[in-house]
Order: sequence, then structure tokens, then C-alpha cells
Amino acid sequence: MAQTLTHEARKAALAALPGWREVDGRDAIAKTFDFADFVAAFGFMTKCALVAERMDHHPEWMNVYRKVAVTLATHDAGGVTEKDIALARAMEEFARV
Repeated sequence: MAQTLTHEARKAALAALPGWREVDGRDAIAKTFDFADFVAAFGFMTKCALVAERMDHHPEWMNVYRKVAVTLATHDAGGVTEKDIALARAMEEFARV
């Protein structure tokens, strides 16, 4: 099972992930992505879904028109792990394309 990140490791990881924040009252990280339109948002989600499935690590997310709100936590570990950081990094790359 994955280990949750220490406070220092999480802080360092979030510093390298612009716009990601800790979720109040929960051991999770979150970000809302804003795209040009629904098609761009849905394309982003499709790319992320393929990576998440390969990782066997699935995000909590919601899409409304051009916005995608994402929350990441490793449920079986009870908080944020390196899996969450890796998926957040992939999402950042997909959002830039």
C-alpha cells in the first residue's frame, strides 16, 4: 500500500504544481482547470482517464461546460501519496496541450 506524504514532501510537491491546493478538512489536493470550451475540457478528461486507468488510480472530478474540478487522494492510504502527485503532474501536462 502507498504511504501518505509527509507535510514537507506535500508542500514541496504542491510548490511545483501551480494552482493545486490542499483541501480543507481532508487529506487531499484539488484544482479547477478552465478550458476554452466543452470539447477541450472533455478531451482533457479523456486523456486523464486513460492515464488514471493505467495507474489504477482514479480522480474525483466534475465537469461543467469548460471547467473540470479535480480532487486527488489515495483512498486506501487515507490521504495524499506519490500516486496523487504523479497524476496531478500528468494532468498539468495535458492541460497545457
